[in-house]
Amino acid sequence: MRNYEMIFIVRPDVSDDDVQKLITQMEGVVASAGGKVEKVEKMGRRRLAYRVSKQREGFYVLFYVQGTGDTVKEFERRLKVTDTVIKHLTICTDEILQRAAKFKVLRTKQEAKRRRSKPAPAPAPPPMPAESAQL
Repeated sequence: MRNYEMIFIVRPDVSDDDVQKLITQMEGVVASAGGKVEKVEKMGRRRLAYRVSKQREGFYVLFYVQGTGDTVKEFERRLKVTDTVIKHLTICTDEILQRAAKFKVLRTKQEAKRRRSKPAPAPAPPPMPAESAQL
């Protein structure tokens, strides 16, 4: 199973109850397709960068899902036929998470190497006598 982030934008004239019903419906779609919903974030009403379906605002909803390609296909198919959804995007985050973990391991190795290769701090030079400091 792979990790996905799925975000969709709902028309701004849709009530909060209808948005909640849509979220519940999409959770059911993921569960019936054999996937698992990790987290759902309601990001709220935001202004769009450009007009989408004659709308300037939208209600953003973000799903974190574990599933297969069939899970994603069914989720996207349902979003396409839903009239209240004006835009959607799906991102597979497996490669991103693996790359981040690889860089984290690399950084810890480099830091450990730097700590080992750093020489001990040199002792402070002896203080200069007061007479020679005034010259």
